[in-house]
Amino acid sequence: MKLEAVNYQDADAAKRFVESLRDYGFGVLIHHPLAQSQIESIYQNWLAFFHSEEKYHYHFKKGCMDGYFPPDVSETAKGYHVKDIKEYFHFYHPWGICPPELKAELLAYRQAANQVAETLLTWVEQYSPPAVAQHYREPLSSMIADSDQTLLRVLHYPPLSGTENPSAFRAAAHEDINLLTILPAANEPGLQVKLRDGSWLDVPCDTGYLIVNIGDMLQEASAGYFPSTTHRVLAPTPEHRHKSRLSLPLFLHPRQDVVLSERYTAESYLKERLKELGVA
Repeated sequence: MKLEAVNYQDADAAKRFVESLRDYGFGVLIHHPLAQSQIESIYQNWLAFFHSEEKYHYHFKKGCMDGYFPPDVSETAKGYHVKDIKEYFHFYHPWGICPPELKAELLAYRQAANQVAETLLTWVEQYSPPAVAQHYREPLSSMIADSDQTLLRVLHYPPLSGTENPSAFRAAAHEDINLLTILPAANEPGLQVKLRDGSWLDVPCDTGYLIVNIGDMLQEASAGYFPSTTHRVLAPTPEHRHKSRLSLPLFLHPRQDVVLSERYTAESYLKERLKELGVA
């Protein structure tokens, strides 16, 4: 069993992509509009940033959630007590901080990825059964329009030193908070998705692949029809332990006033989850 890549340009791409989301919580796209050269340039430039002392000048402040998050304050997945082995930078547009020399490239990618995301949310709504679509308080793509909460995260999983907690993951099993996550394939393997039978399936990381997964907010808005699937990033195998892993997820967050369900607005849901993660 494996996740089949869907050609973004095929006539039946929308249908097949949404079927994959429904079955696995994940979809894989090829021949999409995002430029691989731009993604690789971002990986290269941000790897240099993470290796520099400059990163400490952008240390995040609690309550803002933008800026640099070092390994010692990295996320602890819900239900776990060991922090993930990673460091990362949060970029929010238009209000978030960002190193000036890296901002233009990051902003251009974010805008391109957000346009693809609007299309994918339209596909999801198009192929939602009427009984499911009736739960959407507004079109899914309009939920992210003018949102200042959509988050671009630049993730660096550093090489292993040998001193790590043996039970630690690069990212322990978790679900994302948002509507959809748009993720170009990382430069190293390790991402896995949990299937309904409890087994784990490798998510392909071929160059040029675009990985998309459902977050908790879409699960909430669809009354559970679209599952927010558990996923994780394994610690590297011994032959890869000296290599950095970089990834660039775009977490699509609705405007804070968007009503997800009778229980939650986007704002109330986000606050609850950030407290569970120990970063708010």
